[in-house]
Amino acid sequence: MVEQHGKTLVPQIRFAGFTDPWEQRKLGELFEEHSEKDRDDLPALTIIQGGGTVRRDESNRNLQFDRSSLSNYKVVNTGDFIVHLRSFEGGLEKATSCGLVSPAYHIFQGKNVDSNFYYLYFRSKRFIDVDLKPHVYGIRDGRSIDIEGMKTIFIPWTNLAEQHQIGAFFDRLDSLITLHQRKYDKLCVLKKSMLDKMFPKGGSLYPEIRFAGFTDPWEQRKLEDYVAVSTAKNFDGRFNKEDVLSVSGEYGIVNQIAFQGRSFAGSSVLNYGVVNTGDIVYTKSPLNSNPYGIIKVNKGIPGIVSTLYAVYRPQDNVHTNFIQVYFEQHERMNNYMHPLVNKGAKNDMKVTAENALKGVVTFPSREEQVIISEFFDRLDSLITLHQRKLELLRNIKKSMLDRMFV
Repeated sequence: MVEQHGKTLVPQIRFAGFTDPWEQRKLGELFEEHSEKDRDDLPALTIIQGGGTVRRDESNRNLQFDRSSLSNYKVVNTGDFIVHLRSFEGGLEKATSCGLVSPAYHIFQGKNVDSNFYYLYFRSKRFIDVDLKPHVYGIRDGRSIDIEGMKTIFIPWTNLAEQHQIGAFFDRLDSLITLHQRKYDKLCVLKKSMLDKMFPKGGSLYPEIRFAGFTDPWEQRKLEDYVAVSTAKNFDGRFNKEDVLSVSGEYGIVNQIAFQGRSFAGSSVLNYGVVNTGDIVYTKSPLNSNPYGIIKVNKGIPGIVSTLYAVYRPQDNVHTNFIQVYFEQHERMNNYMHPLVNKGAKNDMKVTAENALKGVVTFPSREEQVIISEFFDRLDSLITLHQRKLELLRNIKKSMLDRMFV
């Protein structure tokens, strides 16, 4: 985190023009506790850990409080730091608005410091787990912070100009992260909505939203009319443990070792089912919002799966990716499987590969299946793009926090 030349503290990465060594100063020297009260003209605020302060009457928490007691509440100004009831695990929070907070909180104002710079530090793992931890007492949710002890913590200090530069850099980085997070969230909401509106429901044969040119009613048939059970086994030993696949709710069909870090296969994989590209796999085990398992299409290279999975081959009248899209909505998947599955004492799925195909599905023509599948493929690609950008930006932030602080 820092190069130490004797007692000299120098960050690994600095902005041009800054060469002076950093110092370590006590928190109580740089921040002063204050307790201004009797300002019931100001709005009552609530603390959002990692999100600053918001007006209580605008928060989603439905918090009740007696306005007659506001005279005892403490004043916070934008940029003040707040030691709140969960600071022992999340660090100090920074006020993003002016108002009143609970008298149980402790308020600190900086003395000629950049609040963005110190907010980064006060929420860092180093501050919470190393610097602050010795001053936390009590157990579990009853833990509290020894405020006087906290004031003795040595924290990094550099001149105000460098603080401003570093604070502004991370502020811009956080804005980018927030931007991509919002885009990602909006795309996820759009996908959820389209999974509902682009498929018929309530016994209807017509979806609420369709692509131009398609007007025919969808058809209700059993799933076995579209896919067939695959009996292909790895008897010839073509595949080994490195080729074992797993099914993930978020990522689909993945290589087990690459995804989980190890193989969970038995001593022999000769009786494992072969899964070719385009094959469909049903995992007969509960997974998050899918108590009856999930159905995914193998969009990667061929491999093998445990005998606990059912493997299917698509017929010519179905676009294989449409099968995954159709069952991607939790409610549709659960409603389909519920009548077919009996749960065992160990919560395992008592359903054969053949019986899992006995339920009724509502599908359009193959041509419309292709158009719908391609739409969701593009949507998934956009979601993945923003997800990767988010991961990249978060990794950059983590790395820069480590290299730009002492």
